[in-house]
Amino acid sequence: MKSAKSGRDGRTRIIEGALRRFSQDGVSATTLASLREESGVSVGSFYHHFASKEHVYGVLYADTLRMYQEVFLAELQRHEGAKEGIEAIVALHMAWCGENRERAHLLISERPPKRDEPGGTEVSDSRRAFFKQVSDWWRPHMKDGLLQPVHPTMCYVLWLGPATEMCRLWFAGAHQPTQEEIAGLCEAAWQSLRQQPA
Repeated sequence: MKSAKSGRDGRTRIIEGALRRFSQDGVSATTLASLREESGVSVGSFYHHFASKEHVYGVLYADTLRMYQEVFLAELQRHEGAKEGIEAIVALHMAWCGENRERAHLLISERPPKRDEPGGTEVSDSRRAFFKQVSDWWRPHMKDGLLQPVHPTMCYVLWLGPATEMCRLWFAGAHQPTQEEIAGLCEAAWQSLRQQPA
């Protein structure tokens, strides 16, 4: 029982240590030695749980993306109105990033793992399922003439691009967003994505 607990704790310590190191130094600048030092695990313990730094990153990125997508979809599905849903997601994005700064920094600043890299299949499958659910919410509003037909990539850029850029400034210590600014980001997203009158 003790060894099982130690195993769980070791894996958790590695993930938590990696989150700190990746957030502060970036993935490319983080070494395997610094990951072990941050988590306080031995070489043997590290390799018992993970094959490489890239393996840790893939698991961490996939887990973080899943966390974000779950709260995003839960919030989106709470809103039947197009404007309410679009604006609620921008507000949620800002709140989630503020409450989960290290994980948000990872999603905003780092390249997602490719499909043939550790965590890549999970990320790809998760994104596919996520975009399908967002599309299912979006489609009726599009048919009602409220939201534009838009490619998923462009949808993300218009919907959350400005808010994500605000988070970059926030995380860098350059600017603390105000509630009025967050409300402005919500309104800007709606104006960007709604169907304009003919």
